[in-house]
Amino acid sequence: MISKTETLRIFTETSPRLLTLVKLGVIACGGEKQPAPPAAEASPPAQAAAPASGGEEAYQICATCHQATGLGIPNAFPPLAGSDFVNGPGAPHIAIVLKGLTGPLTVRGQNFNGVMAPWESLSDDQIAAAINYERGSWGNTGAPVTAADVARIRQAIATRTTPWTAADLEKAGLR
Repeated sequence: MISKTETLRIFTETSPRLLTLVKLGVIACGGEKQPAPPAAEASPPAQAAAPASGGEEAYQICATCHQATGLGIPNAFPPLAGSDFVNGPGAPHIAIVLKGLTGPLTVRGQNFNGVMAPWESLSDDQIAAAINYERGSWGNTGAPVTAADVARIRQAIATRTTPWTAADLEKAGLR
């Protein structure tokens, strides 16, 4: 009989994409944390939001909850399509991705009360790519962010140890 580990090894050797998805699933479910690589020098900001190069791949972590369509899951995970968080200023969006979000909030008239995991283990480039994919997809029009923006917000909120609440974002001037 083949063990679960051996079965997984066979599947991942024959499908590198499956290995990536398995690793993302482990991380998305609170599994192994990886240290964030140092931020690379950022390129100048783009003029209009458009799905970033590599953004769709980086977004796959987010799609676990928010779905490939950006519509989320009713009563569980809020939509990113049409969200004020995605279409508004970049700083709150970045802060939420870095530290997570918890508690009640309303998105597109729907109430949610859950927990979003923090993703500060991702690099500044990965976070910028995922956010820009969200800000340029599904009819969203949020201005793009750069890896330098992510690095700046990361440093500004480095001492925070808990996920944000909607009220915390207001108090911090991030909403």
